[in-house]
Amino acid sequence: MNTDPLRGRLFEMRLIDIYTKHSWLAQEISEKEFIKLFPVHYRHNKPLLPDKPVGFDLDKQIFLEVLVAFRQSFS
Repeated sequence: MNTDPLRGRLFEMRLIDIYTKHSWLAQEISEKEFIKLFPVHYRHNKPLLPDKPVGFDLDKQIFLEVLVAFRQSFS
């Protein structure tokens, strides 16, 4: 259930910024696949923090940037 599509889109835009900032990601994964690594799930109409992706070895720093982007988008 997506309770606020604008916030979801904002998070997606921030993920694109992270993807673009770390150009080496383009050698490993497409932009669309990168975004799909961080689906937004809701519990009781509140977004849950994304989990670290399984099956893709994501740098710790990049994952922290994703978490910050999530919190900024859904604060």
